[in-house]
Amino acid sequence: MWKRSYDNGAILYLIPTPIGNMEDITFRSLRILKEVDVVFSEDTRVTQNLFNYFEIQKKLVALHDHNENIVKDEVLAYLEQGCNVAIVTDRGTPIVSDPGYKTVSYVSKKGYSVVALPGACAFVPALIVSGINPQPFTFYGFLDSKIEKRKKELMQLKFVTNTLIFYEAPHRILQTMKLMLEIFGDREVSLSREITKKFESVYRGKISNLLPTLESIKGEFVIVVSGFEKNLADMECGIVEQVQFYIDNGMKKMEAIKIVAREREMKKNDVYALYHQEVEK
Repeated sequence: MWKRSYDNGAILYLIPTPIGNMEDITFRSLRILKEVDVVFSEDTRVTQNLFNYFEIQKKLVALHDHNENIVKDEVLAYLEQGCNVAIVTDRGTPIVSDPGYKTVSYVSKKGYSVVALPGACAFVPALIVSGINPQPFTFYGFLDSKIEKRKKELMQLKFVTNTLIFYEAPHRILQTMKLMLEIFGDREVSLSREITKKFESVYRGKISNLLPTLESIKGEFVIVVSGFEKNLADMECGIVEQVQFYIDNGMKKMEAIKIVAREREMKKNDVYALYHQEVEK
């Protein structure tokens, strides 16, 4: 049975921490960090710096991508003893491109309440300052570190009409933006760098215009890129490529043809004929 947060059972709290500026932590987050019995942390050294800043003394246990399958049992053991537990990551909100998902799923199924606190998250400020249509959007997080897999991921996102949001590391940002130009075409993009930190900055424009800038700047980036526009269909890809994309992503052939016809403002029979003409060559 699911336990509500106001039941007497122990609670697992998911607590966002500042992504740069220490003042971005909430009063409620500080209070709960002081009240819980134990804090599980992505990197205990990073969290200890936070605790030192706010004069918090609390037991810290490491919980990260490499040990979560094991440590989730330790989280459960604390809850079973009636202890309240918190999970924090190095920066930002747990589970958003960070560990914690496996633990939340595990303890939830065991009947324990999980409470998520609102707070710092890098992609939200990046989206709202981007000047790019904020709704609807798709948050993707980090692309694969291997270039061939990254290309494949971008190809799968090529025809998504939602605004797309990515995180990217300093050493990969230029390469990733070049891949986006190659695969997406020259779309509108906003790059937010070092959000809430001393050298916070936002770069906006066409991908091609921003590439020279990326030769000389460093930092953690959030990429916000405009979605696929149907009036770009003729320029960006062929009909067969577009139909095949939808099929490769699990759609039935006639369903894919119907969507492509609608997006291109064509008759369904014309798309069907062109697709089969090309496939049968």
